[in-house]
Amino acid sequence: MLFASAADTLEAEKGGSTWLITPNVGMTIWTLVVFSITLFILSKAVFPKIRDALDRRSKAVAESIDAAERTRREADALLVEYRERLAEARQQAEEIVERARATAAAFEQEARTTAHTRGEQMLEQTRREIEAESRRMLDEILRDVADLTVLATERVTRKTLTAEDQQRLVQDALSDLDLTALVGGRTRGS
Repeated sequence: MLFASAADTLEAEKGGSTWLITPNVGMTIWTLVVFSITLFILSKAVFPKIRDALDRRSKAVAESIDAAERTRREADALLVEYRERLAEARQQAEEIVERARATAAAFEQEARTTAHTRGEQMLEQTRREIEAESRRMLDEILRDVADLTVLATERVTRKTLTAEDQQRLVQDALSDLDLTALVGGRTRGS
């Protein structure tokens, strides 16, 4: 039988037709019936599940796109807010620096004014102290000159002078002295 079927196959190849190529009506009808049943089963059982899965996937993608869009809008809003705050912070920093400069300039001016005023006060106080010391020294010199004059007169005259004589001699000696150079143009009476 094996030889017979091989012979039939060779004969069919040489010039005859084969059952695969030859149209057979019965086979075609059964193929269409099985295809229709399969299509019916697929449309009732499988295609709805596939459609649901595709719808869910489509909905998930749409939601992801919406979420991404919302996130992008929020990020844009945050970026705008960040830039506004940054500009505000820069302006505040510039104002702080400007106020610090103004305060430093005012402090420097105040320090200069205070130093100048204090220097003037110290100079004036030093002048007063020098003038007072000069007067004190002049008074001391005048007392010493008076004492020396009285002493010299006593020795020359070899007698003791009365208080009235001493006063007259001191006045005469002092009127002869030029002490204006010591007190800067002032005399004893001024």
